[in-house]
Amino acid sequence: MERKTISIMKACELVGVSRRTIYNWPSSGKIEYVRTAGGSVRIFVDTLWRDPHRADQPAVEGVWHQAEGRTRA
Repeated sequence: MERKTISIMKACELVGVSRRTIYNWPSSGKIEYVRTAGGSVRIFVDTLWRDPHRADQPAVEGVWHQAEGRTRA
């Protein structure tokens, strides 16, 4: 199964944090990312967390729907 990735800016919007915060999370192990051939950073949606102090709590349930351009009913 292919994992869904999103841009840094989209990740910021989804979890409500700054770009700097998102950039700090990979080094602390809170999220996973991949670098594209062009050097861009893409965040794996399934590793985004709402509260960086509680890594056991995933981001809001709607993140998958928002990342795919759908709204939750």
